Amino acid sequence: MNNHNEKQRLLNQVYEPFRDVSSCPFAFTDLTQTVFGEGNPSATLMFIGEAPGRDEDRLGKPFVGRSGQLLNRVLEAVGTSRRDVFITNVVKWRPPNNRKPTPAEMAVGKKLLDQEITVIRPKVICTLGSSALHTLLGPEISISRARGNVFKQNGTLILPTYHPAYILRNKNELENFMSDITRAVEIAKSRQQ
Repeated sequence: MNNHNEKQRLLNQVYEPFRDVSSCPFAFTDLTQTVFGEGNPSATLMFIGEAPGRDEDRLGKPFVGRSGQLLNRVLEAVGTSRRDVFITNVVKWRPPNNRKPTPAEMAVGKKLLDQEITVIRPKVICTLGSSALHTLLGPEISISRARGNVFKQNGTLILPTYHPAYILRNKNELENFMSDITRAVEIAKSRQQ
C-alpha cells in the first residue's frame, strides 16, 4: 500500500467515530452531517478554516459555498487546485446560525484537527481567519498583524491569512489574500520531498 492510500486509511479511522451527526458533542440542533477535511492526504499544504457553513453542512464538504468558490479561484490563479491541497476546519459541525464557534467548541475541534495534522504531516499550514489562527498559535495574536508572516510550530510552517468570507466583504484585501496564498503555495512547493 502506498503512502497516499495509507494516509487516507488513517484519516478514515480518525473520522469513523464522528461520521454519525449525533456524535457532535454540542447542542447543535439543525445539523445535517459532520464535515470532515477533504483533498490530498499527502499534501504538503493544508488550509484550515473555522467551521462549516450552511452549504458545507448540506453537501458534507469544507469550503464549497461562496468562500470556497473564492478560495478555489485563488488557488487556480496561483497554479494549484483543491486536489493538490488538504482543506479542513477546526470545528467539524456547523454552529447554529453560522455563528462563530465558542472557545469550548474550538478546543474540542482542535483534538480532531490535531489528528488530521498528524496523519497528513503538511509542511505548510495556511490558517484562514482568526479562529484557525488562534487555535494553532494562541488567542493573543491579531490576524491583522499575523497575516502574511510565517511562524514555525513543531517543524511545520504556519502562514496566517484572512478568511475568504472576510475577503468577500472587504474586496480591498483581495490582493493581500492572493499574495498570502501565493506565498503559502510557493513555500509548500519548495518544501516538497
